[in-house]
Formats: sequence, C-alpha cells, structure tokens
Amino acid sequence: MTKIRCQKLIICPILFFIILLFFMSNAVSQTARIVAHRGASKDAPENTIAAFNLAWKQNADAIEGDFFLTKDGHIVCTHDKSTKRFNKVDLVVKDSTLAELQKLDVGSWHDKKFAGTIMPTIADVFATVPKGKIIYVEIKCGVEIIESLMAEIKKSKLKLDQIVVICFDENVIAKIKKVEPRLVANWLLKFELDSNQKLSPSVESAIKTLKSIKANGIGTSHENVNKAMVTQIISAGFDYHAWTVDEPKVARQFAKWGAKSITTNVPAVVRKGVGTSK
Repeated sequence: MTKIRCQKLIICPILFFIILLFFMSNAVSQTARIVAHRGASKDAPENTIAAFNLAWKQNADAIEGDFFLTKDGHIVCTHDKSTKRFNKVDLVVKDSTLAELQKLDVGSWHDKKFAGTIMPTIADVFATVPKGKIIYVEIKCGVEIIESLMAEIKKSKLKLDQIVVICFDENVIAKIKKVEPRLVANWLLKFELDSNQKLSPSVESAIKTLKSIKANGIGTSHENVNKAMVTQIISAGFDYHAWTVDEPKVARQFAKWGAKSITTNVPAVVRKGVGTSK
C-alpha cells in the first residue's frame, strides 16, 4: 500500500507537469498580435477609415496602414505612389496636394457602397485607434516624411508604445531610431530563393543590418521562412513579424514559432483560427 502511494505521489507531479506543458504550448498561439493589413482590407477598401474601423470591430490587436508625404507636407494613407489603381484620375501622391487627393473617390473600386470614401490623413487614422490597441505605420516614401510624422505623433492622443514604424528602407528605420529611440521600428524584408535555391539575403546578413540600424525587429513575408530562421532571428535579440497571412493554419504555425505579430487581410478569420486577443 505504501509503495502504491509513493507511485501516485511521483506520477501526480509528472502528470501535472505534462498538463502544464500542454497548456503552455497551446498558449503560444494566443500571444501573436493580429494586425489588420491596410485595415480589414478584404471586406472594405484598403487604407480607408472604413477598413480600419471594421478591423477594430473584428477584434484586431492592431492595424497597418501605408503612408506618403504629399506635395504640401501632409501625410496621407495610401499604398501606391499614384492613384491609378483605384481611380480613373491618375495623380502621383508626392506631386499632389491633400486637397487634390481628397477630391478622389477611393472606395467605389472595392464596392459601390463605399462610394464617396476619401483618402484619409494619418491624423484621421490615428484617431481610430482605441486605447490599448496599436497602429503599424508603414512608410512608403523616404526620410523626408520623418519630421512631419513626429509632429503628427505628438499631436495625436496615442502613446509611443501604441505606434510601430515599419519600412523596407533601412535608412528610414535608422533615422527613426536616431530621432526617437523609444519608438519601435521594424525593418521589412522579403526572403527570396535564387536560381540555386539559396536564400537571399541570408539570415545572417539580415541580422547584421538589423544591428547596424538599431531596429527592434524584422517583418518578412511568410514565404520562404521556416522555424529555424525565426528562431535564429529571435535568438539574436530581435522580434519577428510575419506578413501577409490569411490562412489560420499558417498563422498558428508562425505564432508557435514565436512571431510577435501576424499581419492579415482577414483579421476576423485569423483571430478565430489563432486564439483570443492579447
């Protein structure tokens, strides 16, 4: 009888530990931040207030928007260098004024019910961000936007920890970290495979750049990325972020690998597939 009791005493802690590990491994998938790519861009016109507000309704942890500097020094939310893709009037954003750009309809191309939607300013987008939520500001131009961006951040009601700056241009990230070191700034990159199926750039090269520009992390396309790569980046002291993931299965995989955030066009779908809000 004493022997049986001893075995139970040994088994119970082991069983408890196994159960704890199970819940911890499943909890990993709930820690990744769900970021709405250009807002809830499958259900509403990208980079519009309608898309951002819908993203919040769909329980996104964060929104991501694209920003350019206009001819007259305003910052507008739009992805392309020109308006050609969503309007018959083709204006180059950097060569146009805010007034000229806001005369255009940027919603009808997606659905007639969004007719009359105008291109928002960064201040308009900042105003949608609720307390405790985050915005990823993707800079689509160059360092010339930084002075205006810092001014807009100061005018907004957002805290610095609610803003993440992202950009493919490492010079922009380096300048942001120099101007305001407290801002989180992540370098964007897409890993490609060359004709010999060799990764370009290498993870080692990417990490070297991250260190030199003092970035907080890196955001990459989910393509051509594996667990070992994510682990290597995180082990080097940088956050890893994945885009653009619309399949819950893939999102769960990246979350378990340790991704800080997962950017998606369908936040409601990925939220349901990955787990509860942070």
